[in-house]
Amino acid sequence: MKYRTIGTDPTTRREVSVLALGAMLFGSVTDEATSFAVLDRYVEAGGNFVDTSDNYAFWTDGGQGGQSEELLGRWRRSRGVGDEIVIATKLGARPLAPGTGYTDNPEGLSAKVIRESAERSRERLGLAKLDVLYAHIEDRTVPLQETVEAFGALVAEGTVGLLGVSNHAVWRVERARALAAAAGLPGYEVLQYAHTHLRPRTDVPDALFPDGSLGHAGPDLLGYLRAEPGLTLVAYSPLLKGAYVRPERLPADFDHPGTPARLAALRDVARETGASVNQVVLAWQIGGEPPVLPLTGVSSVAQLEENLAAVDLELTPEQRARLDAAH
Repeated sequence: MKYRTIGTDPTTRREVSVLALGAMLFGSVTDEATSFAVLDRYVEAGGNFVDTSDNYAFWTDGGQGGQSEELLGRWRRSRGVGDEIVIATKLGARPLAPGTGYTDNPEGLSAKVIRESAERSRERLGLAKLDVLYAHIEDRTVPLQETVEAFGALVAEGTVGLLGVSNHAVWRVERARALAAAAGLPGYEVLQYAHTHLRPRTDVPDALFPDGSLGHAGPDLLGYLRAEPGLTLVAYSPLLKGAYVRPERLPADFDHPGTPARLAALRDVARETGASVNQVVLAWQIGGEPPVLPLTGVSSVAQLEENLAAVDLELTPEQRARLDAAH
């Protein structure tokens, strides 16, 4: 395994494995025995960066979520896991009532919600301190100052380590960080966005993003990361839920004229290296500039093994140039 530092403050920064493990469906779609087996193998291989959220996976049973955090809490207790495993969770997108969702009835990012949701997550996970806590989605009904101060208070109290943000417009990330800096408070340092080798259309509106997607790591976010080397990008859906090996799963926003050339470059490099296309995608992210921490969700130990092998896959500068230039 290889490792990278996230965070800049010596009191809160952590060394994490370059391959993060997503626990979104653990305890719901993925049964407990399988979830425990995947977690055990991940840790055995040197992995130590596990990702969840307080709303995972509310859509599987029409509830409010919490199954993933609860399973991770049971796994931690049964294995005697301490703070050597870095667990990141999120708040802000938990439905406020069963049968609703994060587009029509989200908990949001008020000071009251941030405090109460963080406490619930700590209880479910069995943690005195949340290593990384993300603002999951935007809440434009609450002043940014209130959100920034609420997150900062949890860090000051020692119940949260690093702060992160996901699915926000880059201008709002920067504004929140500026407000935090002006107030002498910690700001967002870990940014979690969708990112993969294929490039999506970001102009397609949906219920959460009426002006087009804010959830993808586009050129504005990548440029921001280059300008701010203290920030870290964690990439969710790096393998597009299996679409690289099952093209029928390719999301509609990747169906455009630029996709075939990117796929062809990936397949060429996979043939040259003897690796799978999935492994090439992950290796391209891990060793890229700026470097990316891929966050992969798996439903079996076999899928995890494929992903783990990508950590040691070294792409040549020429292969990287080809992958970058394809369009």
